[in-house]
Amino acid sequence: MEAQQASPDSSSEECTVLEALPGKGTVSVLYCLSCENSVCEDCMNGEHAGHPTDSLENIVDQQLAALQDRVDSAQNRLPQIREAVQSLRDILQQLSSQRSSIEEDIHSSFSELHKTLDTRKSVLLMELEVTSGLKQKVLQGQLDTLLQEEAAINYNCSQTGEALDGENKAVILQTHKDVGERLSDLASQGLPLQPEENDQLDLMMEIEGLRKSIHNLGTIVTTNAVASQTEASGEGLEQCVVGQPATVIITTRDKSGGLCKTGNAIISAEVCTPDGSVADGEIVDHKNGTYEFQYTVKKEGNFSLALRLYDQHIKGSPFQLKVTSSPDDSPPTTTAANSPGSRSRQKGVRRGGSLLGTPKKRVNPIEDDLIFRIGTKGRNKGEFTNLQGVAACSEGKILIADSNNQCVQIFSNTGEFQSRFGVRGRLPGQLQRPTGVAVHPNGDIIIADYDNKWVSIFSSEGKYKAKLGSGRLMGPKGVSVDQNGHVIVVDNKACTVFIFQPSGKLVTKFGSRGNGDRQFAGPHFAAVNNNNEIIITDFHNHSVKVFNADGEFLLKFGSNGEGNGQFNAPTGVAVDVNGNIIVADWGNSRIQVFDGSGSFLSYINTAADPLYGPQGLALTSDGHVVVADSGNHCFKVYRYLQ
Repeated sequence: MEAQQASPDSSSEECTVLEALPGKGTVSVLYCLSCENSVCEDCMNGEHAGHPTDSLENIVDQQLAALQDRVDSAQNRLPQIREAVQSLRDILQQLSSQRSSIEEDIHSSFSELHKTLDTRKSVLLMELEVTSGLKQKVLQGQLDTLLQEEAAINYNCSQTGEALDGENKAVILQTHKDVGERLSDLASQGLPLQPEENDQLDLMMEIEGLRKSIHNLGTIVTTNAVASQTEASGEGLEQCVVGQPATVIITTRDKSGGLCKTGNAIISAEVCTPDGSVADGEIVDHKNGTYEFQYTVKKEGNFSLALRLYDQHIKGSPFQLKVTSSPDDSPPTTTAANSPGSRSRQKGVRRGGSLLGTPKKRVNPIEDDLIFRIGTKGRNKGEFTNLQGVAACSEGKILIADSNNQCVQIFSNTGEFQSRFGVRGRLPGQLQRPTGVAVHPNGDIIIADYDNKWVSIFSSEGKYKAKLGSGRLMGPKGVSVDQNGHVIVVDNKACTVFIFQPSGKLVTKFGSRGNGDRQFAGPHFAAVNNNNEIIITDFHNHSVKVFNADGEFLLKFGSNGEGNGQFNAPTGVAVDVNGNIIVADWGNSRIQVFDGSGSFLSYINTAADPLYGPQGLALTSDGHVVVADSGNHCFKVYRYLQ
C-alpha cells in the first residue's frame, strides 16, 4: 500500500513508513518514482512491484535543493519588484504633484482671466460714462441756450404787447426806445436750431467668437505611451557617417502595444561615449504618435544611442551605434582633432597675475586675477552660444545655462566638462531658452526658461521632475533659492519677483514696472545673503535693490554711469560669506564689489582678458568668482579673496 494513503477498496491499516524514518526504527524507506510517493519494502512487493525507486533521503535532498532554488529564484525577483514599486510610487507622486500644479495653474489662469474681464468691464463702463457725458453736455448746453432765448423773446414781447394795447403815446415811445432794439436783436440773432450732437450709443461685443475661444480654452496634455512598448527604427539606430545627419523614427505605443495617435510625449535622446553626451540632435514631434530624432556626430567610433520615454529606456535602448568617417569607410582627409567640425575638450588655461588695468580708480583693491576660461562659440560640449545664467554648488560643480543651445552644461571647479542635458522644445521637460540656473539644497537643478515662460526642475542627473510658474510668468530670467528652500524667480518681462515653494505653490510676489523703490525695469538676476535678504539687479534702472523675504524694500544702490559704484545695466549678482555683493556690470563690461550696505569696494581685475557683456555670476565652492562672458561665448573663473 502507499504510505500515508489508504487504498479506497482496502480495509488494511495505513502504512506508517514516514513515521519510521532512519533513526526511529529499522524500516527501510524508499520512494516510488512512478507514483511519486514514499513506500516501504512490503509495498514494493505488492502494488508497487516493478516500479523504479530511489532512497527517500536522496529524493528529499533533491527536492529540498529544488525548493531552495525556487525560493532563491523568487527572492531574486524582489529587488526588481521593489525597484518597480519605487518607480511607480515616484510616478504616482509626480502625477499627484503635476495634478496639483496644473490645478493651481488652472485656478490662477482663470482668476487672471476674471481680473482681465473685470478690468475690461470697468473700462467699457467708464468709456460709456465719458462718451455719454460728453454728448449730454453738448446737447444740454444747446438746450439751455434755446430755452434762454425763448424766455427772453417771450418776456420782451410781453412788455411790448402791453404798450401796444394801451393808447398812451408816451409809453409807446418809451417802449420802442427800451425794447424795440432788443426785439430786433432777438429776431436776427443766430440760434443753434439744429442738434449739435446725436443720440447714438451702441455696444459692439464679439461674444460668439469669444465664447468659442473660451469653450476651447486650455487642454490637458497627456499620452498613454509606455517605454516598454515604444519602438525605434531607421538606419540611424545602427550606423551613421561623420558630419552627416542621421535619422531615427520613434513610434510610441500603449501598454497593450497599440499605436498612440497623439503627440506631446516627453522623449529624450542622447548619443554618448562613456564620458558624456557628444552629439547635436533635435526631436521633431509629428503629433501622430511618432517622433523623429535627427542628429549629427562629428567624430568616428563606437557610440551608444539612448532613447528614453518619460526618463525610461524604450525597447532595445541603449542601441550600439557605429560612426564611420565616410559611407565607404575611406580614411578621412583630416584628423578628427583638426577638422573644422571636430569636438575638443577645452581645458582650463592658468593665467599669471595681471597688471591692474585702472589703478587710480581702485579702492581697497582685492588681489585677484584670471585663473582660466572655458569655451568658444559652438554647439558641442564645452562650447556655447549666448550663455547666460551661472550657478555653483557645494559639490564642486559649475553649471552654465547655454541659452541658444537649449541646454545646461556642467563642469568641475577646475573647468573639466562633466555632463550636459537639455532637449529643445516647448513641452514640459524640454528647454527653449534657458537663461537662469540655480541649485536647490536637495541637489535639484532649477532652470528659468524665458521662452517657455516657466521654471523647470531637474534632478542632479538631469532628469525632468516638474515645472512651476506656468500661466503666471511672462519671461523668467534669473532664479535663486532662499534659506527656506523657496525658489525665487525674476520675471524680466513682468518686472516682478515671484517666490514659489518647490511644489509650485506661490508664496508671494512683488514689484511692477517703473522706477520706484519697489519697481523694476527689466530685472535680470537674484542672489540671497545670510540674512535671507533678496538682492535684485535692475537692468534698465541701472541699480541693485535689496528686499526682505516678504518683498519689503530695504535699500538700493547704483546709478547710470561709468564711475565707481555706477552701472550701465547690471546683470549677474552673487554674495560672499561676508555679505559683500558682487555685481556684473554688463554695459561697462566689468565686475564690481560692494559691501552689504551698497558702498563700493573694488573691481574684479579683468584686464588680462577683457569681458564683453558679462551675464550670470556666482561664487564657486572653493571661493572663486565665475562669470558668463556672453559676448565672448565662454565662462571665466577669477581668483577672489574674501
